[in-house]
Amino acid sequence: MTPQELRALCLSFGAAVEDFPFRPETSVFKVGGRLFALTTLDARPLTVNLKCDPDDAVRLRTEHPGLITPGYHMNKRHWNTVTADADLPDGLLRELVEDSYDLVVAGLPRAERLRLDRP
Repeated sequence: MTPQELRALCLSFGAAVEDFPFRPETSVFKVGGRLFALTTLDARPLTVNLKCDPDDAVRLRTEHPGLITPGYHMNKRHWNTVTADADLPDGLLRELVEDSYDLVVAGLPRAERLRLDRP
C-alpha cells in the first residue's frame, strides 16, 4: 500500500480527521478526538500504529513476524506497528485499519457512535 492509499483509507471512515500534534511529518488519524492510526507517511518502510484487540494483536504478530510487531511507543497490549508497504496483503491492512477505527469508535459516548452509524 502506498502512503497516499493509506492516508485515503484512514480518511475514508466517518468523521475521521488527520492531525499533526507531534511533528509536521507525523500523521495522526482520529475519530471523536481519539487516535486510531499513527504514521509517518514519508518513512521507509511505511509503518502505521493501529489499535488492536489484545488477543488478536498477539496472534497477528505470530502469523506475520517482522511485519506486525508490538506498537512502537504505544501500549504493547493494545497497539501493533504494521509495515504497510511490504509483503502484507492490502486487504489485511485495510481490515486492520478498519478494526482499529471500530475499536476506537466503540469507546466513544453512545451519542457520538449513533452519529457515526456505529451503535
